[in-house]
Amino acid sequence: MVRSLFGKPVAEVTASDAAARQRAGAQIVDVREPDEWQEGHIPGATLIPLGELARRAGELDRSKEVIAVCRSGRRSVTAARLLEQAGFPAVSSLAGGMLAWTTAGLPVRRTVR
Repeated sequence: MVRSLFGKPVAEVTASDAAARQRAGAQIVDVREPDEWQEGHIPGATLIPLGELARRAGELDRSKEVIAVCRSGRRSVTAARLLEQAGFPAVSSLAGGMLAWTTAGLPVRRTVR
C-alpha cells in the first residue's frame, strides 16, 4: 500500500509484512519519543525520535531496507519521506504503527523505568 501526505507517495507495509521483513534483515527505526518507546517497542528496533532523524540518519545502514514506525503511522510516513530524501533506497512506513503491531499480536518489549 502507498500513502501520500503532501507530496510523493510513501510505501506502507502491514505489521505482519514488517515482521517478516525484519526477520529477513530489514531494520526497524522507531521515530517516537523515549517515553513512548519505554511503554513498548518492537524488539530489535532502533530508537531515533523524528526530531533527531535528519541528524542521526547516518546511524542506519543504507544497504538494508528501513521500516519506520511510530504510534499510529503518521510520523512514520514523514520519517520514511525524510529517509528517502536522504538517499535511502528502500524505505517504508508501518501502516497503523505500534497500534497495528500490537493488534496483530506481534512481540513487544517494554523498558522498565
